[in-house]
Amino acid sequence: MSATTNYVAFDLGADSGRAVVGRLDGGKLVLKELHRFPNGPVRVLGALGRDHLHWDILRLFAEMKAALARYVGEYGPQLTGMGVDTWGVDFGLLDAQGALLGYPYHYRDQRTEGMFEQAFRRVPREEVFERTGIQFMEINTLYQLLSMTLSKSPALDLADRLLMIPDLLNYWLTGRKVCEFTDATTTQFYDPRKKGWSAELLHKLGIPTHFLGEIVEPGTVLGPLHPAVREETGLGEVRVIAPACHDTGSAVAAVPARGKNYAYISSGTWSLVGAEVAEPIITAESLTYNFTNEGGVCGTFRFLKNIMGLWLVQECRRAWAREGRQFTYDELDDLAAKSAPFVALIEPNDGAFLRPGDMPARIQEYCQRTGQPVPQGEGAIIRCVMESLAFKYRWAVESLEKATGRRVESINIVGGGARDKLLSQFTADATGRPVTAGPFEATAIGNILMQALACGDIATLEEGREVVRRSFDVTTYEPQHPERWEGPYARYSSLTTSE
Repeated sequence: MSATTNYVAFDLGADSGRAVVGRLDGGKLVLKELHRFPNGPVRVLGALGRDHLHWDILRLFAEMKAALARYVGEYGPQLTGMGVDTWGVDFGLLDAQGALLGYPYHYRDQRTEGMFEQAFRRVPREEVFERTGIQFMEINTLYQLLSMTLSKSPALDLADRLLMIPDLLNYWLTGRKVCEFTDATTTQFYDPRKKGWSAELLHKLGIPTHFLGEIVEPGTVLGPLHPAVREETGLGEVRVIAPACHDTGSAVAAVPARGKNYAYISSGTWSLVGAEVAEPIITAESLTYNFTNEGGVCGTFRFLKNIMGLWLVQECRRAWAREGRQFTYDELDDLAAKSAPFVALIEPNDGAFLRPGDMPARIQEYCQRTGQPVPQGEGAIIRCVMESLAFKYRWAVESLEKATGRRVESINIVGGGARDKLLSQFTADATGRPVTAGPFEATAIGNILMQALACGDIATLEEGREVVRRSFDVTTYEPQHPERWEGPYARYSSLTTSE
């Protein structure tokens, strides 16, 4: 391992983006946030006179370049590598000259409504899963493209290349047009058995395939930073590396647990509950549970369940802010902790909670619709969300055990949601298992580990995880009175779906 090496990780989430400097120094990793910037959907009038949600991708790229210029100002022009990770499923289309064909759509845009029914008329649900092993979510790239196909979007005819969001940013950094494996698998048209795009599935759905390109493994050096970006930022020769470009793939790479009998929860806007496996698990049972097999690092797959997560809290907080009631996340946790337990529960993955809007009202409407007491006030609503998430995690862990035949002895929560002490304790109580929370910066850490692996500064993924164990503190939550959660869990189970 090199004595001292600097890397930059760009970690772009649905709510914000940031650039983090990772300094490998004497066997430890030290992080410093270099630049943080907001992210979120932009609503504009678009196709067929309807308003649509898009990503402001040009502004995001401008923020990335501003971060690189800031790096030069603080550290000088020398940088060993940089890597980009983002959310999955969304994409941009390029024409034959490499120009972007419109702003990428946001996955919560309404254009995918009804696409399940349209898809399954053409290809049975079971066949889609057999070919891809991916969880059914209307936000998946497959249904976004089907929507464009059915509406006869001219962009599909003009498109020469489809690039997922991190791949688009990498193209602007290097000029190279490739798709990274972990993000490609989130499309629901990657075939993990054939190790490539499932052209057969797309053909059956009537979706064109001429714009699909090369897929590269995480840890691939994509090339040097483009001269135009170097000139604008002042950087020297820098390798641009594809880490796990899907943010959950990077987060899982940084999970510091030992052995195999653990589950991870990558906690943020979404909660991803799963295990690292050597081969995809594509069975009738995993289809029933609607689990997914997303690509991992170093030849692994992430067998997991995608759960709505802290999006529910974020949207509640935004709704209250619009009414002039501002709360920090800690304040909401405090209000929830003081509220009565188990008043009402929700199914977090219910379709009513997918789109932006008045989330407190939707939660109350759900409780009324399901014959439960309606939670009143901010604390009661947030407690309802937190308890329901903890129960959903329990359901996912127990389903994971059945599908893998592997006993889950502990749970490791990584990502920003690991900071939520109340949710971490609720997870331990609901599952009856010890929960280790941290590291909080898992996504940026995993991004940097894969860069270091590509550059030879660490030799193996396990060596990288040992660096994580040496470098970052974690907190362990033991179950407290898990028996009190049994009766309410039975109530919750009556609401649970596989979605």
